[in-house]
Amino acid sequence: MEAVITLLPGDGIGPDVTAGARSVLSAVADRQGHRFEFHEALIGGAAIDAVGDPLPAATVERCEAADAVFLGAVGGPKWSDPNAKIRPEQGLLKLRSVLGVYANIRPVRIYPELVGASPLKPEILDGVDMLVVRELTGGIYFGKKTRTATSASDLCEYTVAEIERIVRVAARLAGARRGRLCSVDKANVLETSRLWRDVTDRLMASEFPDVAIETLLVDAAAMHLLSRPSDFDVIVTENMFGDILTDEASMLAGSLGMLPSASLGDGAAGLYEPIHGSAPDIAGMGIANPCAAVASAAMMLRHSLGLESEAQAVEQAIADAIAGGARTADIVADGDTQVSTEAMTAEIIRCLN
Repeated sequence: MEAVITLLPGDGIGPDVTAGARSVLSAVADRQGHRFEFHEALIGGAAIDAVGDPLPAATVERCEAADAVFLGAVGGPKWSDPNAKIRPEQGLLKLRSVLGVYANIRPVRIYPELVGASPLKPEILDGVDMLVVRELTGGIYFGKKTRTATSASDLCEYTVAEIERIVRVAARLAGARRGRLCSVDKANVLETSRLWRDVTDRLMASEFPDVAIETLLVDAAAMHLLSRPSDFDVIVTENMFGDILTDEASMLAGSLGMLPSASLGDGAAGLYEPIHGSAPDIAGMGIANPCAAVASAAMMLRHSLGLESEAQAVEQAIADAIAGGARTADIVADGDTQVSTEAMTAEIIRCLN
């Protein structure tokens, strides 16, 4: 097949891990007879420095013309002034809106060889295999914001339609897995969460009667993610709760550098990115972990390009590289040999069948 892929390396280690993802995608294309055309564009702090805009019009044009978009990372101390009118994160939020991606899917997979990298006991991690589905374009992040010298406010707002569409995505995923969905809210306090719960209960009963539904308050969910993570199959929640819970869940896998994500809408094109940040303190040092970026590329192959066998091959190659002892700085333990970003990428490509 032929596909156009827009790469947005961004800031910090973004260019380092994007290079790894591109190399693996190129290897897949070469071995399977596909043709992937790559175009790079600016986003985030790099775009602010270059043209004064975190999401330039030229980048939007590239993304809208692509079959899929890959993002490295945005942000860093250089642009971290919360009072600044222009910030890197604005580019990412706008890009999600432009692409119409509202469902962020984050798989949490435990590699047996990395159990020691997690702060949790090995027996708690046994059998962990979950998806977290986060609503991406509503809630407090996108609500109206006000600030005066003595007060500030952020509006959290959700519509019935926004809740229905994200719950449908999560329920379909749960139906294709173990048939269990956990909806996370704060309905004992927040009116938006009370609406979320009412809509979810109604929708699940009418459209997905074969999917078992569990409802947890967000504080309880945070606790159970650490005490009984293997009980979760698919979790669905609103924007801010999902942001926080998925970072917590990354510690199950031992490192942010291991977890990918896909942001999807109603069309085939999606936005794919590792869940880690820009880590500017190690940018350009060649020690960043490319596994999350490469796994995000595998999700791109699956969800936007329809190449399921190729996606599975990439995921297996990551597992085989880890099983073979390849370790970047974030997952290295006593007795392990640390490898560079480039060497880890090369090992994944070597394991690719």
